[in-house]
Formats: sequence, structure tokens, C-alpha cells
Amino acid sequence: MPSPPDPIATLAAALVADYHDDDRTVHLDAIFLPSRVKCIQLVELLRKLTFPGYFEDQRLTSDNVQARTADLLTQIDALLYGQIRQTERYLLNQKGQALAGDDCPECDVTAREKTDTFLAAIPGVRRLLATDVQAAFDGDPAATHPDEAVFCYPGVDAIFIHRYAHQLYKLNLPLLARIFSEYAHNETGIDIHPGAEIGESFFIDHGTGIVIGETVNIGARVKIYQGVTLGALSTRGGQDWRGMKRHPTLDDDVTIYGNAIILGGTTRIGAGATVNGSAFVTTSVPPGHTVSVEQPELKLKPPKPSRRNPREEADA
Repeated sequence: MPSPPDPIATLAAALVADYHDDDRTVHLDAIFLPSRVKCIQLVELLRKLTFPGYFEDQRLTSDNVQARTADLLTQIDALLYGQIRQTERYLLNQKGQALAGDDCPECDVTAREKTDTFLAAIPGVRRLLATDVQAAFDGDPAATHPDEAVFCYPGVDAIFIHRYAHQLYKLNLPLLARIFSEYAHNETGIDIHPGAEIGESFFIDHGTGIVIGETVNIGARVKIYQGVTLGALSTRGGQDWRGMKRHPTLDDDVTIYGNAIILGGTTRIGAGATVNGSAFVTTSVPPGHTVSVEQPELKLKPPKPSRRNPREEADA
């Protein structure tokens, strides 16, 4: 008597057939993809390098900090070089250039150059992040110490990852940059495209639900609250908008309160302006001005008299 078909083998065969029928979410016969797991490892190594002594398992001291810093840089160099190397091969695959095996000397040279450029940018990124941490502490009376901002604030976490993702974006490594930024999005609820240009002393308060688009430009000392969207007026046409300025510009010292929506590539919020909560803005705001929404009329009704139990009414 023949044995019954193996349900797992049957399902596997059906799935493989589907893979071949529709390959839009399939990556077969091409090994050149970056690793999301290794990119997250890179973020966490960069966190230790950027904030020395905060996220270590062992105590960091003045005596051992140089050795530890060199060790972290060595690990970051190896991981980043490997991921950029894979990405350069992936980009060639996308352009239809099939590679024989793993050989691509040109990719190796490019990966080395881009890795060195990224590493050289780390001191400057650290200096920017120090201004962001200070802005978070200065801007929140609930904070007891800048250490609290480093450890606990999702806005600081999001801008930390963004500043490094932006370096990858500038190196024409958009897939690696998006892996970084989506890790931040998953962890914090704050969605910052790695292409966004953000100045020093940037403070995100609370943060949940913030969206900052690819072509946003943000000046210095800007403060944004939860639920803010800096987006495009329309995405009709999809890929036809690629490379165009689609998102707003915020000049220095702007404050945007919760759930405000600011849209459009020609929309500019002038220096020192304030956009109050729940405003919907699609035109530019002059410097120093305040945008507010007319308050809705509040109607107060007295409580309804309580009804007696039906049994009590029958007994009355």
C-alpha cells in the first residue's frame, strides 16, 4: 500500500512553483545581498563607539578606553567593509551585470574607499550627536541629566541612527541606509528617511508617529513633537518623482507641535516660526510667525439624572 504524500513536501513544492511564477519577492541565484542582522550589529557597535561607557557590559575607564575604541573600530571596519562589498555586487546585479562567483576587484576597491570615508566621518557625527543630546536635555524639564536622554529618549535613538544612515546615503548605499533607518523606525516609532538633511541640536520630544521624508531640510535647533509629518503633497506618479524636492524645509529655531502636517517641496517654515498642534500646512510660513488652528467650540452638558431601578419604580 503506497504511503500517503508528505504534506510538508507537497506544500514546499507548491511554494517553489509560486516562487518561479512570481519572482517580485524572490532573490534566487544571486548571493549578493547585504545582511540585515549584520547591519543591526553595526548600529549597536556604533552606539558603543559614539557613547563610550554607556552601553558596555564591562566598565570603561581612562586606562582602557583607547584599546576598546581601537577594538570597536576594527570590528566596525570589518563588518562595514563586508556589507558594502556585498552591496556593490548587489548593485551590479541590479544593473544586469552577472558576476562569476565572488570575484569583483573593482567592487573591493570601491568598498574599501567607502568604508574609509564612513569611518573618517565618525568624529563629526559624534560632535553633532552631542548637540542633539544637549538639546534633548535642555528642552525637556522632565529630564534629570543628559545621561537620561542617551539611555531613554527615543528621539535621541532615532537621530543617532539617522546621522549614520545619512552617511551611508551620501555614499550611494541606499539599501544599507534604509536598513539602518528602518531599524530605528521599528525601535522608536520614528520614521526618518536617510536622505533627510538635519542640522545640529535637533530635538524630537516623545516622538511616536513622526514621519520625515527623503528631501526634507531641517536647520539648527529645531524641535518637533509626536505625530508630526513632514511629507510630500502627492505621491501620484510614483517613481516619476524620484530625485525631485518633494518635502518641506524648516529653517533654524522652528518648533512644530504634535500632529501637525506640513507638506510640499516648496513649503518653507521660516526661522523662529511655530506651527501649533494639528495644523495642516501646505504654504510657506514667514520667519517668526505662528500657525494655529481655530479652536473648536466646546459644549458642556450637565449629567443626565440617574434612572431608578425598574423594580424600585414598581414598588413605589
